[in-house]
Amino acid sequence: MTETGPLFVSSGDLVSDRRYKAAVELAARGDFASAADVLLQTVEAAPGFATAWFALAAIRDRLGDRDGAIAAFAAASRADPDDYHGARLQLARLRAGAAAPSMTEPYVRRLFDQYAGRYDTALTVDLCYRGPALLLDAVKSALAHLQHPLRFGQLLDLGCGTGLAGSVFRPLAARLVGIDLSSAMIARAQAKGDYDRLVVGNLAAFLSDEIASAAKYDLVVAADVFVYLNDLGPVLAAIARVLAPRGIVAFTVETHSGAGVALLPTLRFAHSELYLREAIAAAGLNLLVLESAAIRTEKGAPVAGLVAVANASRADRVTLPR
Repeated sequence: MTETGPLFVSSGDLVSDRRYKAAVELAARGDFASAADVLLQTVEAAPGFATAWFALAAIRDRLGDRDGAIAAFAAASRADPDDYHGARLQLARLRAGAAAPSMTEPYVRRLFDQYAGRYDTALTVDLCYRGPALLLDAVKSALAHLQHPLRFGQLLDLGCGTGLAGSVFRPLAARLVGIDLSSAMIARAQAKGDYDRLVVGNLAAFLSDEIASAAKYDLVVAADVFVYLNDLGPVLAAIARVLAPRGIVAFTVETHSGAGVALLPTLRFAHSELYLREAIAAAGLNLLVLESAAIRTEKGAPVAGLVAVANASRADRVTLPR
C-alpha cells in the first residue's frame, strides 16, 4: 500500500488542533497556499505538533517548494521519534536523508490499520495483485523438481494481512499460522476462518519466539511483505532456522535495475536481483526458483517484481533452471 497522508495525532492544545483542521479543510477545497499559511501559524504556536509539520511538508511538496518541504519533514521527524507519520521516508524520497531508512513499527502498523477495511478490494481489483497465485505456481514448480508432495503439515504466512495468501494455500496445509503487525488486518483474517493460529506482532520477535520453542514449518510464505523491509538478511536468517528439514520458503519482492536496496516513490522498498541472491545465500538458504513477474500494477503500469523459492536442505541443494 502507499501513503495517504498523516493520521491526526493531537498537539495537546485545542486551539492548535482547530487550526490544523481548518487547514485540512482549506486543502480539501484546493486552497493549498492558504492551508500552508495556517499550518505555519499552527507549528509556530505548537512546535512539537508532528502531524501539522507533516501536513505542511506535504503541501509545500505539492506546491513545488522542495526546500520548504524538506525543512518541514525534518521538523516532523524531530517531533516524531517513532516516525509514526513516515517523515524519514519522505526525506529519503526527496533525497534529503538516508537513502533507504528502515520503516518503524508504528508507521507500518498505522498504515495497515488504516487500510484494513478496503485492503482486499484495493489490491485484487484496483492493483490487480496476484502475489499469492504467483507464489503457489513457484512452489508447485520447486516441489515438482524436488519430487516432493504438494502438501504441508505446518505452514507459516508472514505478514498475513487479511489472509489473501492464506486462502490460496489453506487447502495444502494441515495447519496454517499467520502473523501480522496490524491488529485490524488480523481481525479481517480471523473473520475468514482459514487460519488455525493468528498472532499480532513483529515478524522478528515472532520468529525469535518460534526459534526458542523449536517450532518447525514445512512452508513459509511472505507475499508482498518484504517490500516494507529494507534489510532482508535478519528475517531470512530467522526463517532458515524455523524451516523443517525439507521445508521451503517462498516470497515476493519488488525489484529495480540498480544495486542493493532502493526506496521507491511509492514508499516501498525494491531489492535488486543480486542483493536478493546474496541475502539468500548469506542466510544459509539454497535458491530454487527466482523468476521475474509483475506482482501488481501501479497507476495502470506493471510493477517489476521477483518471486523466490528457497530451502535449507543439503540433500536438495539444486537450483532450478530459470
